[in-house]
Amino acid sequence: MPSQLTTERTDGHRAGRLAGIFIYPVKGCRALALTSSSVDALGLDGDRRFLIVDPAGRFITQRSHPQLACIETALSSSHLTLTHPGRPPLNVPRASDPTARLLGVEVWKSQNLQAEDCGEPAAAWISAVLGGPARLVRIGEKFFRPIPAHKLPAPDQSATPSAPHIVSFADAYPFLLIGEASLANLNDRLLGRSEEAVPMNRFRPNLVIAGGAPFAEDTWTRLQIGGVMFRTAGPCARCIVTTTDQETGRRLGPEPLRTLAGYRRDPREPGDVIFGQNLLHETKSGRLSVGDAVTVL
Repeated sequence: MPSQLTTERTDGHRAGRLAGIFIYPVKGCRALALTSSSVDALGLDGDRRFLIVDPAGRFITQRSHPQLACIETALSSSHLTLTHPGRPPLNVPRASDPTARLLGVEVWKSQNLQAEDCGEPAAAWISAVLGGPARLVRIGEKFFRPIPAHKLPAPDQSATPSAPHIVSFADAYPFLLIGEASLANLNDRLLGRSEEAVPMNRFRPNLVIAGGAPFAEDTWTRLQIGGVMFRTAGPCARCIVTTTDQETGRRLGPEPLRTLAGYRRDPREPGDVIFGQNLLHETKSGRLSVGDAVTVL
């Protein structure tokens, strides 16, 4: 096991502080804001450990079902609770169940991921909300999703070797980080075009950073937040979810994608509009808290 960092590094520069921590217990559903969270091999504790799939096992998100934004999530030490207007709450155990039926599910190019089916009551609840057949599945003991080697940044020879990089039901990486200054820059541009400003929740980040210049995160390679070491894995390409009101599930038009397309094209993939940085955590256990210092190395 690699050694775990417990103190802030002093050989980098202070880039700000951690202003927000968000998890999404069910991929595609509403966020939970936290003041502190433990970190494990998959990322933030409880983040995207549940997934909604169609009858073929393909993942369902707000890209096709924006009404997922209206499903509120809550976590206790033992259960996930889902609520939706007009329906009784659904409680599902968080812990892996070795007797649960295994389903092979798909998230983008990750296929036949072994997930635990959460049972008929959960499937009926989700299907009623979505208006079509769907099931709720959970990460359990048989789940394993390594990040492909071609999606990993080049190794830093000066860094302490870390454990293999694995990921939950997230799109590709364990963490997404966005700077408040980057959102402020975007909103200035939107207001300058007589468009409405957008909230941070349109971009569904895990970590929000206060301090620094707009898009400073684009230039970072390695950073430490509190006692957890991270490595950037490239920009996040944005999709139609950013046009979805995260309170009502309504599509609101072309913004902010239209404005972002004017100045945030990925030079390597000009078809992609980018906002935020994906992160890998080299420290595979630890804790993050709002207010933690962000040190760029």
